[in-house]
Amino acid sequence: MTKSTLGLAVIAAIPMFSSVHVLAADEAANSIEKIQVTGSRINRTDMETASPITVIGDDFIAKSGFTSVADILSTQPSAAGISLGASSNNGSGGSATVNLRGMGSQRTLVLLNGRRMVSSGTGADSSVDLNTIPVAMIKSIEILKDGASAVYGSDAIAGVVNIITKKDFEGTELNVEGSRTTKGDGNNYGTSLLHGMQVADGNLVVGAQFSSRGEVIQSDRSFVPAGQSSFIPQGTLGGKTYEGNGEFADRTTSYDFTTSSYAQTPNDLYSLFTSFDKELDADTTFNVDLMYTRRDSSQQLAPQPASVDLLTANLDNEYTNAFIVDGELADSLEYRRRMVDAGPRIYEQTTDTYRASVALQGVLDNDASWDVSATYGRNDSKDKVQNSINASQVEQSIYANQAIWFSGDALSRDFLTANDSIYTESNEGGNEQFILSAGYSALTDNDIGYAIGIENRFESGFYTPDLITQLGQSTAAQQDPTEGDYSVQSIYFETSMPVLEVVTLEGAARYDNYSTFGGETTWKLGATWDVTDSFMVRSVLATGFRAPNVAELFGGNSGSYDYLADPWGNEQDAQILVNYTSDADLQAEESRSFTFGMVWEVVDGLSTTLDYWKFDITNAITRLDVQNEMNNCFAGDTQSCDSVNITPAGDLSNLSSALTNVGSQKTSGIDWNIGYTADNYRINLDTTYLVEFEQDDIDYTGTIDGNIGGYSKIKSNLSVNYDLSDAFSVLYNARFIRGMSGDYYGESFSTDNVVYHDISMTYNLNESLKVTGGMNNIFDKEPEEVLGGNDMGTVPEIYDVIGSRVFASINYKF
Repeated sequence: MTKSTLGLAVIAAIPMFSSVHVLAADEAANSIEKIQVTGSRINRTDMETASPITVIGDDFIAKSGFTSVADILSTQPSAAGISLGASSNNGSGGSATVNLRGMGSQRTLVLLNGRRMVSSGTGADSSVDLNTIPVAMIKSIEILKDGASAVYGSDAIAGVVNIITKKDFEGTELNVEGSRTTKGDGNNYGTSLLHGMQVADGNLVVGAQFSSRGEVIQSDRSFVPAGQSSFIPQGTLGGKTYEGNGEFADRTTSYDFTTSSYAQTPNDLYSLFTSFDKELDADTTFNVDLMYTRRDSSQQLAPQPASVDLLTANLDNEYTNAFIVDGELADSLEYRRRMVDAGPRIYEQTTDTYRASVALQGVLDNDASWDVSATYGRNDSKDKVQNSINASQVEQSIYANQAIWFSGDALSRDFLTANDSIYTESNEGGNEQFILSAGYSALTDNDIGYAIGIENRFESGFYTPDLITQLGQSTAAQQDPTEGDYSVQSIYFETSMPVLEVVTLEGAARYDNYSTFGGETTWKLGATWDVTDSFMVRSVLATGFRAPNVAELFGGNSGSYDYLADPWGNEQDAQILVNYTSDADLQAEESRSFTFGMVWEVVDGLSTTLDYWKFDITNAITRLDVQNEMNNCFAGDTQSCDSVNITPAGDLSNLSSALTNVGSQKTSGIDWNIGYTADNYRINLDTTYLVEFEQDDIDYTGTIDGNIGGYSKIKSNLSVNYDLSDAFSVLYNARFIRGMSGDYYGESFSTDNVVYHDISMTYNLNESLKVTGGMNNIFDKEPEEVLGGNDMGTVPEIYDVIGSRVFASINYKF
């Protein structure tokens, strides 16, 4: 490929919404600059590599009304499965994640300016909370869509998200934005200030951002089915309601838990960030990046469903005689009550995330470049659960006040407080990361590029649950503390060499030595073939790995109420307690990835890329599909019974799910991008076709499930940007999700194809003032019904449960 097509691979591989500027041939000849592309550590003069990359620019982000990194990434066709976000109410802890290829958020590496981000949820987390990265500081987001462990090490199995921040900025930029749904709720607003100036012969950029996301209640949406829970406010004993005079009756009512639960979870984000770049001399540059983000978030669920096993010997005969069968009375009876008298469960998190990165970069006399850097990250969290129920205290209170508890009448909050039945659960946790790295990159006279480097990384994490939770005295699931750390030393080598005039080979190798399990070697081989000046073929074959993280190695046993169906019919609710266990002897996951594709400039302004991709993970750290094991056990497979610690007769009291290295993943598909650019409009169509997704020998291709998420066979984004004048432009986006199928408790279902339409307009009043306004989901498309979905009768991480939303922003530069 000649230099006259310097930007061909970039233009075709990058969606229309990228703000990347590609130099014209004459301009490029006078402005050649060495750059580092995501997925490679070799400083090169172009962006043509063998790996497919998508770039999302800040201009598209602003025009689309996105206010978080998670919202941006979750709409990408390459995302699948479940990515936590604003609509994740149950169990999210307020975090937001990205899940490329649906292979798990822990298998997508998140970088900030090419360096790792610290894990940043609510303690001992395995992934980066994208809320910690303020949108105001983003220049672009680069998505590398093949395995990159040979370059970056662990976690880059499914790909890499590299967030590039604004630097070399002068002046002041103020942005004010807001949005709300067309139903009058979910009010979001925010403001940011960015200022850049020359200080001490260097460029200093400082910024601050505040954003607030408002709540939406589930029952305020007409599509949400009423919740059907057997935990009712009146309480039941042995599954029956007390009628008085020693008489019991079968339960005839259920409780609608949607009236107290959030469809959109509120949070407030406060961010401060700064960068300073200075040329120490003609060949050496100093850089420092600092960032701080505080997240105050909350989720709300229906009042606690309390389940207490009461000893019949401690109960009055009035309440036990009805349960005598053939002269025998069981030793215990289960008492269930929806604790509406205590109020809804309010989950609150406060997380503080700090990051500091210092680097020196230089150029030697032979035009080679070097760099050394130190990066420190820390995340501290405190989370609370208001209106939690102490099961031990409830049990004692029942024995002492049987008439009050069994009457079916409401309980006063003063009564519950007086006997310590109500308490506020308080937990804390954190993560810490420290990285030292050094690298050297050079280009020889015969155009062979190479890079070598070393890295030392330390990771630690902890999570300390409330003491009542640790002791198992809460009506919520019991959980043990987590605490641990590890270190890793790494060395890598990468090269790029032309073997023919039109063929370039790429290679990389990396060795990582972990204090927990030992060493791991990964490699990458890639090639590009410039068939003509306008047509290029590219391919990459690579190995990868993912080291077990702190939570997987050192996490204490913890319970989780999962959405499951009991094949025996003993459990009446969709949420069943599962005990999760970790394993300090876990080994690293291993993977192999392959991509093969082409980049073609069809005619001037029209370009396309077509890439086949395939990932194969073995030795995967996983938990067995509990629902599948339960179904197999019910069918008579005793090995499945043992694997999740249940009995063939359906005793689920010890149901557990252990982490093991027996898992596997296989997935493959095709990415197709078409871009067309003319004088006043740009069109981009970005499509992912899923050929296969198989996990632990279960085929999820084209299916949707409340636990694992959605694996639609076709996801596509269409963007059309039309400049009506120099001052006025219109952006239209359409997002397509092909229908999926599912099975819940033997009942098959399917979802229809879904298209979401968004539109926005931007008007530049003058060179300083810009106004943007628009509407997302303009036709108020309701989500598809998913039997056994994880919330609201659907999967909120896949479908829009909020509805039409209008937004506006004002941007002023001075």
